[in-house]
Amino acid sequence: MSKTRVVMNATEIGRTMDRLATEIIERHADCENLVILGIQRRGVDLARRLKAALDAKLGRDIPLGLLDINLYRDDWTTLDVQPQINKTEIFFDIDDTRIVLVDDVLFTGRTIRAALEAVLDFGRPERVELLVLVDRGHRELPIHGDYVGARVETRRGEHVDVFLDERDGREEVVLVG
Repeated sequence: MSKTRVVMNATEIGRTMDRLATEIIERHADCENLVILGIQRRGVDLARRLKAALDAKLGRDIPLGLLDINLYRDDWTTLDVQPQINKTEIFFDIDDTRIVLVDDVLFTGRTIRAALEAVLDFGRPERVELLVLVDRGHRELPIHGDYVGARVETRRGEHVDVFLDERDGREEVVLVG
């Protein structure tokens, strides 16, 4: 029988996203030349929230793009089901920009590796930073979050589920194991 524990509730998610936006401003001041790329699916939802927080704090519009990494995955030939292909929408030049790549959970690092490959097909950014709501450890690749909402100790067999109002009709992060 698996156990479920709430790691973050709606209020904590909201405060965390606001804190992460503040951390970006502290590191990048006016955020000139900064763009946000959300990894499909929940990374996009979080990226939209991050953009709204940054736009409000800075008083201007930060570009937002959506990135689908499914065709860049290194495991798609071994999956039991076909990956669901989503949209990639990057309607701006990413050459020489500072990208904040946004995802919900950082685990092995393989999703981020795929995202980096996808980004490089669109251009050569000056820098790519990673923002994740939850870092659950167990990295297989040398990838880390530059902005991390919460670090959650997990066992290999456990998993972290992120539920967001936009997609799931509820707002919480849970550890299942």
